[in-house]
Amino acid sequence: MTVKASQKSASSIRSAAVIGSGVMGAGIAAHLANAGMRVLLLDVVPQSVTAEEERQGLTLADAKVRSRLASAAVARMSKAQPAQLYDPAWTARITPGNLTDHLTALGDVDWIVEAVIERLDIKREVFAAIDTVRQPGTIVSTNTSGLSAASMVEGRSEEFRRNFAVTHFFNPPRYMKLVEIVPTADTGPEVVQLLSELCEKRLGKGVVIAKDTPNFIANRIGTFGMLVTLEDTLRFGLTVEEADALTGPAMGRPKTATFRMLDLVGLDTLLHVVDNVRERSSDPSEQAIFARPALLEQLVAAGRLGEKSGAGLYRKVKGRGGSEIESLKLDTLEYGPKRSVSSPVIDAAKAAKGAAAKVKALLRTDPRDRYAKFAWSTIKKTLLYSAAQVGIIADSISDIDRAMRWGFNWELGPFELWDAIGLAESVQQMQKEGDEIPSWVTAWIADGHQSFYRAADNKRAYAAGGVYKLEEQEADMISLAALKASGRTVLATSGASLIDIGDEVALLEFHSPNNAIGGDILTAIRQATKEVAKNWRGLVLANEGRNFCVGANLMLLLMEAQNGEWDEVEDIIRFFQGSMLDLKRLDRPVVAAPHRMTLGGGVEACLPADQIIFSPETYFGLVETGVGLIPAGGGCKEAAGMAAERALAASNGKPGADLQPHLNALFETIALAKASSSGYEVSRLGLMRPQDRVIMRQDARIAEAKRAVLELDRAGYTPPAEGRIRVAGREGKAVLKVAVQAMQLGGHISEHDALIAGKLAHVLAGGDIQPGTEVSEQYLLDLECEAFLSLCGERKTQERMSHMLSTGKPLRN
Repeated sequence: MTVKASQKSASSIRSAAVIGSGVMGAGIAAHLANAGMRVLLLDVVPQSVTAEEERQGLTLADAKVRSRLASAAVARMSKAQPAQLYDPAWTARITPGNLTDHLTALGDVDWIVEAVIERLDIKREVFAAIDTVRQPGTIVSTNTSGLSAASMVEGRSEEFRRNFAVTHFFNPPRYMKLVEIVPTADTGPEVVQLLSELCEKRLGKGVVIAKDTPNFIANRIGTFGMLVTLEDTLRFGLTVEEADALTGPAMGRPKTATFRMLDLVGLDTLLHVVDNVRERSSDPSEQAIFARPALLEQLVAAGRLGEKSGAGLYRKVKGRGGSEIESLKLDTLEYGPKRSVSSPVIDAAKAAKGAAAKVKALLRTDPRDRYAKFAWSTIKKTLLYSAAQVGIIADSISDIDRAMRWGFNWELGPFELWDAIGLAESVQQMQKEGDEIPSWVTAWIADGHQSFYRAADNKRAYAAGGVYKLEEQEADMISLAALKASGRTVLATSGASLIDIGDEVALLEFHSPNNAIGGDILTAIRQATKEVAKNWRGLVLANEGRNFCVGANLMLLLMEAQNGEWDEVEDIIRFFQGSMLDLKRLDRPVVAAPHRMTLGGGVEACLPADQIIFSPETYFGLVETGVGLIPAGGGCKEAAGMAAERALAASNGKPGADLQPHLNALFETIALAKASSSGYEVSRLGLMRPQDRVIMRQDARIAEAKRAVLELDRAGYTPPAEGRIRVAGREGKAVLKVAVQAMQLGGHISEHDALIAGKLAHVLAGGDIQPGTEVSEQYLLDLECEAFLSLCGERKTQERMSHMLSTGKPLRN
């Protein structure tokens, strides 16, 4: 029986096939496997055997040879960096094959994704082959980055075309949030709905609906931005370094800025994208905008394609002191040392907090400055071009902004940026300079509107058709920014805020620099636990920062240690430990929802929670040994408790269970400063508890944590009793120290590493007491504090702390 798309749900899509095992095809296949799907990865049959295959006596008739391309892609997945899979073992979910021998298998899958070379003729051939075997109702999508979707399926049946759309993933598919869904005139609305639900809920992506125009949304505007930046760099006489200093974080964009990003993309790839827009456009002005830049043509002709060829706008050269980066001198096309860039304008932007403030500082610190003029010119052109594309590449400014945030990692999309610099004021300046403003923008301002966005009903509304329209938001998403804009902040310090997220649940949001835990956050935790105990059903720990928490305020600890203020250091540790105990002993449920970097003190802030909801991209680890310390905010105490609980569970509750194997595993994780490469890997590191879990969709983590709080509350929550922890004692410590000595004798760790590991062993084992002794939590916290203080006094630890603060990298001394 044929199942139509309207009768399917995202959860019913259990299997998929990916056609093409190149970079994108393999990446998509891996991410579908991440979502729990069974995946068939197919590629063409090779036309010749390799030398190695020939030595093995294999021929083109052998199955191993015929499926070599897909098999090799699967083999690379478990070793890829950055990792494509959340767990390397999940390659077992992917079956390699070839399009000749395994074509009929496409009749057994729920979703077919085409990801072959960007050539219209080849894609048409692939779809013709798929059409001979697919079951009616099976969705087929293409990962094209800009070819005409309608042209690809010309000649296919009406039923095929109804179930076809573009699903344009960005590279790398696991990490990049954006998926552009592009329907054709024939695509059924139920197909668009199903693909949107599938990409958002199963794959954890952010979806925008684009129109079937050249390069869709993100690449269209991103390419335009690169072209105008190059044009203005030459016009204002800037260097490559100067342009990148102005169009990176100073403008609320990634560190790769413009020209570093161009090298990563590939200069030849950019020319291909430029050609695609120009050749598919019938508008002379658009064709002129997307003319091939002579400079890029020269570089590509010379084989300077960017990072893949070793040289582009930058190049890396090896010298006696190691590798150095050189930059292209645009007047001579020769390379020279890359120079740092500084000016009052750039310094003001760096000092400002938040993307909006940075851009304002960039433009207004000294508007007469050459750098400010360059920034204004590139921003102005990008804003006007984006506004001119509304209704052409996408129906909503919201989708355009989301596409640029999710696809190019801009902190602000073009219309959000326009609001940040002042809509009416900036348009007046543009008009004064003779620029043509899209009529809908002038009409919007004439109607008395001061911005494209405004807060409304705990959500955000955007300009659409002359009125504000509420931004669509999934039921399982909670926006803290929108809640705060609506006045839902309960209390706040400089480092954290307590926010009402509805249903009598409060959320504590960290917002200090890098969300590092200092006195401001600890004070907020103390205040929040008192407030929640009186007036709320429970507490969520989460935020919308770049990272959940990178650890404790290392700078403060180093300053106090260098000054010999040991009482101050101890006060900091005790304040941290006490705050974590307040969370653990709160008589309301607490659920943590970490994301991305959750390190050191960030982990210690999560472990007191009754449950942890991990997002898939959570990099979780007690990494204090990397800066010469051990966890002292309760991390060691919690680890010792986990070892005891696991020993008890492994022995089916029998007293006297062997602690050592469980202690050894956690000791290794902490001593080697291991951090997970995904939320799923937390379990393998031993830091996930039975009640903790991972959800695929990062955007839903706050809503899911809220649901968990309410469920615990409905079940009649009572806080865990303050129990005692059975420890391994002096014999367990001795076992751990033998392992440390073996590592040191083998040259794997330094003398200072061994000192740190020895202190860690002492704390985790509960010190020099009788094996199997049950100790209080406070006893272990005292051991943590003592060891931490002693390590802070070590010169080599202070050197490690200083090196981490200055370079962001660990020092092995």
